[in-house]
Amino acid sequence: MTEETPGFEEKPDVPSGAESDDTAKAAESGSEASAEESGPAAPAGDELQTVALTAQLDQARTALTERTADLQRLQAEYQNYRRRVERDRAAVKELAVANLLTDLLPVLDDIGRASDHGELVGGFKSVAESLETVMAKMGLQQFGKEGEPFDPTIHEALMHSYAPGVTETTCVAILQPGYRIGERTIRPARVAVAEPQPGAPAKEEKAADEESGGPDEG
Repeated sequence: MTEETPGFEEKPDVPSGAESDDTAKAAESGSEASAEESGPAAPAGDELQTVALTAQLDQARTALTERTADLQRLQAEYQNYRRRVERDRAAVKELAVANLLTDLLPVLDDIGRASDHGELVGGFKSVAESLETVMAKMGLQQFGKEGEPFDPTIHEALMHSYAPGVTETTCVAILQPGYRIGERTIRPARVAVAEPQPGAPAKEEKAADEESGGPDEG
């Protein structure tokens, strides 16, 4: 009778190759399960940093575009403001000069009358010439001559007559000269005007007759 050692059981003999295959399969199954549980692989650290830098660059470009637009708008507003101030300053200066010279026009009228009567002599003549020079430097210009066409925008007709030798309304006498500063008329020239005789050919008709060789003869 054979005696058995208590606590030990006999195990069937398993080939060593089968045991290795089972171990490999188990390891592979565990790897697949771990991969499925972990999901898709996350981006690498360099890729995350690139994405963050790209976003920051886009924000910086947007901010730069906005600040550039604000700067251009402020520059345009400043340029418009400066031109407006310069224009207003020039207008105020011109108006002040015009008011001053307008107040001095009666003095020039007295000087003109004294010159016409031969009274502009000695020291008075020197003062008058100095005054006229200063006023001319300030931009004052005198206008109004006999024989020029009448222009209601710069002439004021005080006397009216008819004359056979004129073909249009003409200034035949300057009763008081006109004055201007630049394009601004501060006083129109006061004149006596003459018009063609009633029935006389107008200037346009006379010019047409001269071009055609004179009036037709019947």
